Amino acid sequence: MHKMSAPRLLAAFLMTVLASPTAAPGQNSPKKNTERLGTVHFATSCNSPAQKEFNRSVALLHSFQFSDAIDGFNATLKSDPTCAIADWGIALSDWSNPFAAATKDPTQLQAGRAASQTGLAANPKTDRERAYLTAVANLYTNFETTPQQSRLVAYRDAMKDLAVKYPDDHEAQIFYALSLAASADPADQTYAARLQAGAILEKLFAEEPTHPGLAHYLIHTYDVPSLAPRALEAARRYSEIAPDAPHALHMPSHTFTRTGDWSASISSNIAAAAAAKREGQTAEELHCSDYLVYAYLQTGQDQAARQVLTSLPEIESRFDPEKIISGAGGPAAAYFALAAIPARYALERQKWNEAARLDPRETPFPYADAITWFARGVGAARLVRTRPAYEAVNALTQIREKLWLAGETYWARQVEIQQFEVAAWAALAATKPDEALAQMKTAAEMEDATDKSAITPGPLAPARELLGEMYLQLNQPAEALQQFEATLTKEPRRFRALYGAAYAAQLSANPAASQKYFRELLKVCDHPDTPPRPELTAAQAATTPQN
Repeated sequence: MHKMSAPRLLAAFLMTVLASPTAAPGQNSPKKNTERLGTVHFATSCNSPAQKEFNRSVALLHSFQFSDAIDGFNATLKSDPTCAIADWGIALSDWSNPFAAATKDPTQLQAGRAASQTGLAANPKTDRERAYLTAVANLYTNFETTPQQSRLVAYRDAMKDLAVKYPDDHEAQIFYALSLAASADPADQTYAARLQAGAILEKLFAEEPTHPGLAHYLIHTYDVPSLAPRALEAARRYSEIAPDAPHALHMPSHTFTRTGDWSASISSNIAAAAAAKREGQTAEELHCSDYLVYAYLQTGQDQAARQVLTSLPEIESRFDPEKIISGAGGPAAAYFALAAIPARYALERQKWNEAARLDPRETPFPYADAITWFARGVGAARLVRTRPAYEAVNALTQIREKLWLAGETYWARQVEIQQFEVAAWAALAATKPDEALAQMKTAAEMEDATDKSAITPGPLAPARELLGEMYLQLNQPAEALQQFEATLTKEPRRFRALYGAAYAAQLSANPAASQKYFRELLKVCDHPDTPPRPELTAAQAATTPQN
């Protein structure tokens, strides 16, 4: 009988605690012999039953079904206790979503380190398998003192060496490309690492068209405005490749959001949220719901967005913040969505009283808490209530400092952008237009210099869109039009930017541009609520020929 080592026992115990199922028996994944996860061939030295289980587990890992993948890798070890490479799979699953721009929880880092150490101590049968384990260990080595980005870069470099040494190993190339995309600097507007990763993935996708990781990682790699069209083929195929993985149903909406295909995003997230609920992946369900609400609001379907909003208490009642490892979405994604959905619902409809009345909450993720303060601050400022607006600025300042001190530099910068935006509108409310414009321009320049996190479909309000609205209030429509058009370059087919551009062009005596944007807005909102938003009524009137 195989006896587990102490590190492996620790890993198993931690994952039992972290990944305990919440769904009732019989409501989890489909039976193994009927599930559709795509095709993966990862050659190992393990025996035949273990090899089959291992391939399935890697397929789950490629679709970020981390808890199920860990269960599968443990089943692999049960079939073949000498299959050390299974510990690599457990360790990489412990890392969870590599695109989550936040520090990993210490508990999952402990589990990942234990798994990698166990695998190495088990004396892998081949040099290649040892190389995989050595590479993944870099994610966890001295995590108490070594910054996360440094460890991620060390892992990337180790995967590069592995991929070079074993050029015929497609999985090595795939995981190297993933590490390139995940470690990319969000401020690098050349997208050098993303383009390098994309080139690797595109070549392999042509050779393995049913591989789940290739479709998935192409979407993530190209999840920036200028590159998103390159991911359209992968986005259209991923849900067909792995329809039994909730995240595979959701991920196409990342590309659809970047390209403004709201109908496809809505369909994608309705299916994904239902699948995530079925699998007991509540954080993923909330993440899908955020993307769903965003798409509904862009198409003027406010009643549908409202239905999602009113469903949040029931969904939250099923959310277990202690369940760190599950599907693609972790606790951070859940808290983010719980804050973002009501904020989006108020701000996109320009219901400033609703925004100003939102209740802040304190969670383990300050950048999620900042969302509510941002919405409150903008709402108060638009109502010309300077005192609560500046209270929100102060709250955002404190959150930013907390994030800086915690080493969360990406999120600190995102909150700093929000801080400048609220301060700008507070200054405008205080009749300081020059100060307001200076603050908004700073926010816009900062936002231009970075990219959004995968946790969100987009900013609550793009900075240049807010700058355009400020120019409108200052009776400078020509300048406003420039800002709305700049927004549409980065965030195509956004409701507020389209309407803003049309209205600004109308005020600028530019009828051709006004008609163009009003007509595009009506095309985007081809199934609006009844009655529609006032902006759609205005667009209809502006584009109807007069007798």
